Amino acid sequence: MAITQNKLKSDIRSLLVIVGLLVVLGLIFIYSASSAYALEKFGSSSYFLKKQIIYLFIGITSFFIFATVPTSFWKKYAPLFFLFALLLTSLTLLPKTGFRIHGSTRWLNVFGFSFQPSEFLKLFLFMYIGFFLEKKQKHITSFWNSYFPFLIILGLTFIVLLKQPDFGSVVTIFSTAFVLLFVAEFNFAHLFVTLLCAFPLMVALIYSKMYRLNRILIFLNPWSDPQGRGFQIIQSLIAIGSGSLWGLGISNSKQKFFYLPMQHTDFIFSIIAEETGFIGSCFVILLYCLFCYFGLKIALQFETPFAFFTTLGFVILISLQACINLMVVAGLIPTKGLGLPFVSYGGTALIMMLCMIGLIVNFSRKQRW
Repeated sequence: MAITQNKLKSDIRSLLVIVGLLVVLGLIFIYSASSAYALEKFGSSSYFLKKQIIYLFIGITSFFIFATVPTSFWKKYAPLFFLFALLLTSLTLLPKTGFRIHGSTRWLNVFGFSFQPSEFLKLFLFMYIGFFLEKKQKHITSFWNSYFPFLIILGLTFIVLLKQPDFGSVVTIFSTAFVLLFVAEFNFAHLFVTLLCAFPLMVALIYSKMYRLNRILIFLNPWSDPQGRGFQIIQSLIAIGSGSLWGLGISNSKQKFFYLPMQHTDFIFSIIAEETGFIGSCFVILLYCLFCYFGLKIALQFETPFAFFTTLGFVILISLQACINLMVVAGLIPTKGLGLPFVSYGGTALIMMLCMIGLIVNFSRKQRW
């Protein structure tokens, strides 16, 4: 037992070190990538860095709250937190509360402070899924008692997200939820039919919005419109290729000078690759691989289904989002509008992910170190 407890403590420390390194890298490259743009637009090269540091302090405070408040509290009120997050995200669809950035209405503005409620939704959805899977363990093979209610939960979530629209979050949430259902040993026939239905539905969603179809076409041949829709991915590839083996050096990126759009958010990895080269890129990718490894290892050591499934959901969601972002900037899949976890500029995402890590730490403390 003592050996198991020591292993869990060691794995938690490793996970925290990895997250800490990613956050520090994020601060360094947010400043490096955004300094020229921030100076031009706001008159201060450190504008985005200062904001991210404020978000980081809020995130660290939130981390300690989620790490210390008893897990029984989070478990008891998981359904209410989910409903609150779903309602909050729904408010973005109202003209007087939501506001549009880059073609999507994903933000709320409260007293001059803007935030992305869909990030709250991701946190509390997977907390609720952990609660749901623990509660329904005895009826796991029943369609009407377990699987159908689960589909209703996901369906409501996807309707709200698609209205914003946020297709990228729908893809990551569905993929993560599907893995959880498979691990929870839901009826394989139900899962198979769901996949069969999901594919044509996804195709229909792509064809329902011209910009989604254009993303597919541009992904297939970005040079068909190099000064228009293909501009961003081409500039991203130029940045990655320019890094060569060792990179141009931190702060020496050329693509950040108004060539690469969203260089400090969705495409920050392109700047990292340009400035640190193949070696630095591999280091960042290695950190995410280690995050996934230690996260899964920690989840497998938890005894309660709530802790296991919630942690597994968090780890898969973050790892999958990182994988999608890295593939997008490398031109391997169409653009999705997802940031690089812990690294990209974005306060709400950083805070909510630190909350996830805090809850994982809380679960580990419950194991009686």
